[in-house]
Amino acid sequence: MRMTFTFESTADGSRMVNTSYFTSAEALEQIVAMGAVEGTRMAMDQLDAVLQDLRAYAQGKGTQVELLDDTHVRITRLVNGARELVWRAHHEPELVRQWMIGPDGWEMTECIAATEVGASYRNSWAPVGDTEGEPFGFEGEALMLDAPRRAVTTERMQGMPIETLNDLNLYEEDGATLITLLIEYPDKDTRDMILGTGMADGMEASYARLENTVLKTA
Repeated sequence: MRMTFTFESTADGSRMVNTSYFTSAEALEQIVAMGAVEGTRMAMDQLDAVLQDLRAYAQGKGTQVELLDDTHVRITRLVNGARELVWRAHHEPELVRQWMIGPDGWEMTECIAATEVGASYRNSWAPVGDTEGEPFGFEGEALMLDAPRRAVTTERMQGMPIETLNDLNLYEEDGATLITLLIEYPDKDTRDMILGTGMADGMEASYARLENTVLKTA
């Protein structure tokens, strides 16, 4: 099916109209029988709750990981700080180095930002002192940069052929910014393997550091 969305302001808020075009009446009936109407109503109620009070919806919940299907994962985290600063903290090396430094006993050895569409980025880490482990890093290309709202990039571990598509979105309300990262994996096994490395815990540690360093001192 094909869908179009229109938005208009009203005295009570915003009106969204979603028009869906089906190839046949049978296709429409099948979608309705699967609960599309009820599901859409639930989704809109959830969206309304998020927009009405972002802090009540997400504050204190930490980094949330949702498995949307076999290849898509959505990660959300509310941070106390303006969206523009959160954007800069993701894209300016001098700020990235303050919070995306890796676990204890590791240091960030390289941080190259993608400043325009088509440019490459590269982040690397290495153990220090007696910390065990091998240096590692991630790299990719910028497909879309819409500062300070959205960035779409590819990402792969250095030296590995596996690549993901990362869609970063920032939404601000009342001085807080909701970070939403939608990740598309090539397959379910890759998704489970990467999540099994403790990625979510690492991201929560980094986001907490972001709040307590870059955003708190700004």
